Amino acid sequence: MNRTRIRGAAFVAVATLGLTACASSSSGEPAAAPAAPAVTDPVTVTYEGGIYVLDGSSLKVGHTVALDGFNRVNPAGNDTSVFVSTTDGFRVLDAVAGKMTDIAYPGAKPGHVVRHGDRTILFTDGTGEVNSFDPAGLADGKPQGRQYKAAVPHHGVAVELTDGTLIVTLGTEESRSGAIALDKNGTEIARSEECPGVHGEAVAQGEVVALGCENGVLLFSKGAFTKVKSDLDYSRIGNQAGSEASPVLLGDYKIDPDAEREAPTQFSLIDTAAKSLKVVPMPSGVSYSFRSLGRGPNGEALILGTDGKLHVTDPATGTLTASWPVVGAWTEPIDWQQPRPALFVRGSVAYVTEPATKKVHQVDLATGAVKGSVTLDAVPNEISGTVPGH
Repeated sequence: MNRTRIRGAAFVAVATLGLTACASSSSGEPAAAPAAPAVTDPVTVTYEGGIYVLDGSSLKVGHTVALDGFNRVNPAGNDTSVFVSTTDGFRVLDAVAGKMTDIAYPGAKPGHVVRHGDRTILFTDGTGEVNSFDPAGLADGKPQGRQYKAAVPHHGVAVELTDGTLIVTLGTEESRSGAIALDKNGTEIARSEECPGVHGEAVAQGEVVALGCENGVLLFSKGAFTKVKSDLDYSRIGNQAGSEASPVLLGDYKIDPDAEREAPTQFSLIDTAAKSLKVVPMPSGVSYSFRSLGRGPNGEALILGTDGKLHVTDPATGTLTASWPVVGAWTEPIDWQQPRPALFVRGSVAYVTEPATKKVHQVDLATGAVKGSVTLDAVPNEISGTVPGH
């Protein structure tokens, strides 16, 4: 689908002798405040009390959006917008203009935002509602789209494929067991309840969907579910990262069911073609968090380690190919909402937060060089940005 790339033009303020911030117009009325300049390729960073919008190239703070509460940010699927998960539901931030819009999907506990193809799919945990739509329509207001409601509200996720197949998790507030697949007319065509604790999703090359389980992963391909089990009774893969450039998915790998906050020292590579799972160790003494996973432009597996390095792995072999220093060493906090270094990848650039120094860094994924950094006034927490759909 063709989309018009929207780029922010630079605005130049010309100072005139005698002109002040309190200048009045010839009518005697105060002059209107100049509009905030648009931001190019926005990167959004949450902090306690709001959201910073950075220019994707210069890292200059273009906008500061005040917004109380713990807010999360995800790409909306176009060049201008970011979804913000608030206490009242999903809201749309026009990141280029630095303004919250009137577009909202109300509901308690807004959860996963999934982008796939020309669809963006929202799952609201508190209501079980699924909204799927073409994000290009956000330019004209709230787009018309497909709606579905899970039988029981739960912390879930949904993915819509190019043929209209909708994959939705199964669960309750107490437990989650698997997923179902519905055709474009809403008729159930497949079901699996072999995925205890189902959480998270990723799509691999060939439009193979993976859902994480507490004992492996659940794959969906060509109209059917397939369970890929791990070698352990408990091995939670709750966060995954996919790439259209690779049939192999990157996942975390936690093995302690009793840990209050496990610091994983291994990760998983799920080969969706071979339907196999490989467990790979991190470098000695290094762990990572759920905000550490990403994929490079050629499908490279990226993990931001607690040693402060961005570790690059060949997904086909599991071989570590590079470890690039980016931030200082860090420890994951127990509270998942508290800041820790976080990774956001867009094209050939990685953006990494460093809460200890209030910085955001820009990393060239071709060389591993830190191309630039910015120091913020507040501690950065989550990071995301605009990412156009396909």
